[in-house]
Amino acid sequence: MRRRHWIALLIGMAGWALWRMLAAQGALERLEQVTWDWRARWTAAPSPATDAIRIVLLDQASLDWARREMRLPWPWPREVYGPILDFCRRAGARAVALDLVFTEPSVAGVADDEALGAALARNGRVAAALYLGGPGEGETTRWPADGTARMPALTAATVWSNRWGASHAAWPIPEVATNAAMLGSVSDTGDSDGVFRRVRPFRVFDGRLVPMLGLALRMLDLSVGDQLPPLEIAVDQVRIGPHRVPLDREGRVRLRFRGASGTHRAFSAAAVIQSELRLAEGGTPTVDPAEFRDRYVLVGASAPALLDLRPTPLGRVYPGVEIHATALDNLLAGDFVRPLPLLVLDVAAMLWCLVTSLAAGAARRAWQVGLALVAAVAGPFCGALGLAAAGWYAPAAWPSLAGLSVGIGAALYNYATEGRQKAFIQRAFRHYLGPEVIEQLLADPSRLRLGGEKRQLTIFFSDIEKFSTFSERLDPPQLTRLLNEYLTAMGRAILDHGGYVDKYIGDAIVAFWNAPVEQPDHARRAVFAALACQQILDERRAVWAEQFGAELHMRIGLNTGEVVVGNMGSEERFNYTVLGDAANLASRLEGANKFFGSYVMVADTVREAAGPQFVWRRLGRIRVVGRRAPVTVWEPLGTAASKGLPEWLPEYDRALALAEEGRFAEAAAAFEHLGVKDPVSRAHAERCRRFAVQPPADWDGVWTLEAK
Repeated sequence: MRRRHWIALLIGMAGWALWRMLAAQGALERLEQVTWDWRARWTAAPSPATDAIRIVLLDQASLDWARREMRLPWPWPREVYGPILDFCRRAGARAVALDLVFTEPSVAGVADDEALGAALARNGRVAAALYLGGPGEGETTRWPADGTARMPALTAATVWSNRWGASHAAWPIPEVATNAAMLGSVSDTGDSDGVFRRVRPFRVFDGRLVPMLGLALRMLDLSVGDQLPPLEIAVDQVRIGPHRVPLDREGRVRLRFRGASGTHRAFSAAAVIQSELRLAEGGTPTVDPAEFRDRYVLVGASAPALLDLRPTPLGRVYPGVEIHATALDNLLAGDFVRPLPLLVLDVAAMLWCLVTSLAAGAARRAWQVGLALVAAVAGPFCGALGLAAAGWYAPAAWPSLAGLSVGIGAALYNYATEGRQKAFIQRAFRHYLGPEVIEQLLADPSRLRLGGEKRQLTIFFSDIEKFSTFSERLDPPQLTRLLNEYLTAMGRAILDHGGYVDKYIGDAIVAFWNAPVEQPDHARRAVFAALACQQILDERRAVWAEQFGAELHMRIGLNTGEVVVGNMGSEERFNYTVLGDAANLASRLEGANKFFGSYVMVADTVREAAGPQFVWRRLGRIRVVGRRAPVTVWEPLGTAASKGLPEWLPEYDRALALAEEGRFAEAAAAFEHLGVKDPVSRAHAERCRRFAVQPPADWDGVWTLEAK
């Protein structure tokens, strides 16, 4: 057993190390991305900050309106953006960001560029877009002397300058760069498959930090005069004023998406422009300015022809401006997805591999192995999903594959080393041990030794009444067929109620509950089994009488008590059975039914343990052969919900009380009244008449049985 455990642990460690190495080399990156997309969609939900963001979209409807109503082709004259900015200022927006890159002078002339610059200047807190990249992605390689000065300087504390660095810039025209309150980066790349799951919170260009456009909005809102909020950059996070942005090992931040495109409330640019023009003329706007009051506003494009649609986990067509809105939303809500610390991940994955290997190696049946393998895969996935809901990212694919591989390896090793031993045990013991015991032997072959354990059981003994009188009349084939049908029906009823059939002795049955499997309700199960046996016999009695000429009645004795249960016998052959005084008493109670005319008799211990759901009839106190102490015995008549329960039980109890007081003549008369329909009352009446003539010496209310 110890050797098997050590092998399972080695398999677990080897599987963990292999898949950990593959993951570190990026072999499973695509699979991890797919599993994260599932989790991102599953956990997507708006936050309290979602309503603090508004989007103005240059959508297809806006382009069509401008062409139809104003005869303006794309690109629009830049003075058109003035009404959008003026509407935001009029509405009281906190800050505005333009996700539009103005790198070339307007085709409408210098005055058009100056109009846009004037609109930026009079509206104050407006962030303009800056595109940063490598060679071929811009002509500017140095920060212009006349560029905006309100940008964070690169300090020695900036540890991500290599990952965030950009050598070239597509610089905005001077009218934009000098009048915007801040510049925000709109250049980023998706993961290896092109999907935008993460973003760089900052880019570095010529010694200046450029926040992504969404974060620039919040920095503008937190600024005081020309002073930007405090900024701290470390290995695992960026602090922007009161906010914390967690970074992964690549210096990126993973976004918690709020939902499909359109989750953040958006307005058509055409509607906003019309609203501002109407307000300027004293008219009624189509967009209520209250929608923008005290909110962050991002202006961007969603029209397909403007080429600013990006794939995300929530959809393959996602406007880039909504990615910036999502980053701002995460910053305001403080719930960017945090990477799980590598040490925590490694320890958890290693422990999972070890547990899975031990579980699969300990499995004894095919369904158990299958369950272990399913759990090996499902466990990391469910754990990763729960972590995602709590705001943590952890890989799901490689821990699941590691668990699956070590589970398969441990199961194969277990099958190769123990399959032969299992087959031998099953062949050798299936003929005289119950399947439950065989399962225990397969789990622990060391049980193949003599001995047992003390345990409280409910023991069942049964016998057919007057079996010898009709067995002599039947030829052996008939008798064998009758017994086979009878024992099969009774044994099945016992097994259906969780009992263990110990043995068949001719027409007798010995069974017990609470071993080898623990059953806290063993007494209740045994009583139900006894009632079921009698009901089955009632249903088949007429059929068997017609087929075999024998009317079968069975007597059952039940007792609950402590016995020794285990493998009993010789070194060559033994059986799983019980020994003890409690078992002997159950056997005596079966025989005591003859004395009372009853067919099920249980000791008081059974009645106490079985619970209150049964209806009982007290048979009396008896002293069986071989025991000095009296036992109170009962007959179960059914459950409280049973139909046809006798109404004369109070009369019976009064008659029994008279007998126990020694008033035999009165008791005999009372029992005779009930005996017409009750064999137990007839038996009591006969004894009471006899005792009335010749009372027993030293009567103490206990019926002493002279025979078994």
